Amino acid sequence: MPSMNERPIGLFDSGVGGLTVLNAVRQALPNEHLIYLGDTARVPYGTKSALSITRYAEQALKALLRYDIKALVVACNTASAVALESLIAAYPQLLIVGVVEPGAQAAVNVTQTGHVGVIATESTVNNQAYQKAILSLMPEANVKSAPCSLFVALAEEGWHDGELVEAIVKRSLSGLFDHYHTGTDVLDTLVLGCTHFPVLKSAITNVIGDQVRLVDSAETSARVLQQQLTAANLLNASTAVGHVRFLVTDSPSRFARVAKHFYTESVEADQVELIDIQHFG
Repeated sequence: MPSMNERPIGLFDSGVGGLTVLNAVRQALPNEHLIYLGDTARVPYGTKSALSITRYAEQALKALLRYDIKALVVACNTASAVALESLIAAYPQLLIVGVVEPGAQAAVNVTQTGHVGVIATESTVNNQAYQKAILSLMPEANVKSAPCSLFVALAEEGWHDGELVEAIVKRSLSGLFDHYHTGTDVLDTLVLGCTHFPVLKSAITNVIGDQVRLVDSAETSARVLQQQLTAANLLNASTAVGHVRFLVTDSPSRFARVAKHFYTESVEADQVELIDIQHFG
């Protein structure tokens, strides 16, 4: 049996979007073993109720615990917003990192005006997790948010640029930036509050301009994970490159095909294992 430090880190997301977080963790901690679980049978989480999202998150964690993980990254903004506190309360002995708090910290670090926009799924926006996290760090901030659940479908289908994508982006963001050209209440920072959204960075920038800083929580979350593993003396001391294992709840072939839009390393269908997590209740 591997030592505690040699055990893998688990990451889960509703689908493939969390692969952007996996990328960042892989770069920050290349010698760590990683297990990624995509709940592809029930994607997206963003339109589900808080009760369902919490149940899905608990099932994902219980499934990953079977692989003897030493830490968990909730690589899904919706699950982080809705279920993180209940996961931490249920498993106090496990190091658990979400993506909302790191993303909020990154936004506070880069904003110059204190006017911050957040785009996310409907559940994340309704939960106001980013708004609360940003205001706890910067009480004087002015935070505006907008649900952009359609961006998840665009990202998963590989529709990342072009006139049609930019038209959808413009329509979706109009409520946030309707005062932009008047010079009042100008947003200088936009938080991409869903792990699917970074692949749409180019289209978003083309619509709102490069003067607005885009914040992706993936890199910040990886740094927080590294800091917490270090503090807990849980870093893998090996100098060998760690291995990555992929688990999904539906269609390994589709996951492998779509993964290339989110993950820098090649993923083949025969590398992706199909599991059933719904009985982990």
